[in-house]
Amino acid sequence: MASKPEPPLIGAVKKAVGGRHKQPGRLAFVSWATIRRIYDIVHIMVLRGVAAVLAATVSLTLRNWAIVRVNGDISAFLITVAFAATLSQSAFAADSGALLARGEYLVNVVAACGNCHTKQAPDLLPIPSMHLAGGRRFDIPPGIAYSKNLTPDRDTGIASWSDEQVIRAIREGVTKEGNLIGPPMPIALYNKIADDDVKAMVAYLRSVPPVRNEIPESKYKIKLHAEPTAKDVKAPPKTDKIAYGEYLVNVAHCLECHTPFAANGEPDYAKRAGAGGREFFPIERRPVRARNISSDPETGIGSWTDAQIKKAITEGINKDGKKLIPPMPYGYFKNLAGDDLDAVVAFIRTLPPQKNRVEPNRSLDEYLE
Repeated sequence: MASKPEPPLIGAVKKAVGGRHKQPGRLAFVSWATIRRIYDIVHIMVLRGVAAVLAATVSLTLRNWAIVRVNGDISAFLITVAFAATLSQSAFAADSGALLARGEYLVNVVAACGNCHTKQAPDLLPIPSMHLAGGRRFDIPPGIAYSKNLTPDRDTGIASWSDEQVIRAIREGVTKEGNLIGPPMPIALYNKIADDDVKAMVAYLRSVPPVRNEIPESKYKIKLHAEPTAKDVKAPPKTDKIAYGEYLVNVAHCLECHTPFAANGEPDYAKRAGAGGREFFPIERRPVRARNISSDPETGIGSWTDAQIKKAITEGINKDGKKLIPPMPYGYFKNLAGDDLDAVVAFIRTLPPQKNRVEPNRSLDEYLE
């Protein structure tokens, strides 16, 4: 059987050290076996990514310990252990960085959590020092609700919650204490968030500055319920644009705001998804109505171009050039990735037409006057 070709890296190292081999039990030189093992680790890291490094280095280190036991070749073991420790630390840092980046994107862009969980200034812009500290009041048909403090403050936030407890609150609507979470928290939609994504969101929430902010208790007129246990949830592949778009729209909870309430006080997703008409009060006694985003060409957005829909989502400018009013979270959606935005529009196009003419809102400037 033909021998496996020697990688150029190994040949170069051999030439650099002058072809000398170390003696068993001595540390003067590195054996070719050690060089080969280091090359293997680097090769795996390049081809498979840092996530594979941990498993690979453990395996290689154990193999090198076997060499020590057989012939006293301790340098291979010690060098591989040191190299493995360095790479494992790098792998952990890289994986943690990717997790935080994904979580930040989901929390601050797609889910726009700050739209409800960050107090606003009189101009309706979020107050940076209160990022995700909760306390916003929502006077809605189901009752009076206050958004929770999502920062890692020990007394008023989620610092004392386990990751599993935070995940359960997001996807099932049950707090650490066993209390139920009600509207406007879109639990029915968040129940579908993928395991990897909700873990990334929690990782990001752990990283934000803690803010002490005592939150009043919400009071509801409707009976609340928990969503089913969510486990082994996976996001659709991005190659399935409409399915992935639906997944993103659920995370962005677009239909939570753009769907009228049913008689039970919950959004009527089954019959009136996207029909609009719900009233919001960013400023007390000044209503703002969610528009019809169904595919109806007359009262919805069926006649809008993709570019017009995207401009409304990311810039807050409607088809007629009017500036939209929060709670439409275009300040968050402006950072949506291009392919994600394409998928969102593709799914919204599939919403069945709903005949529901919603009274137009004033422009943002007129509303703030």
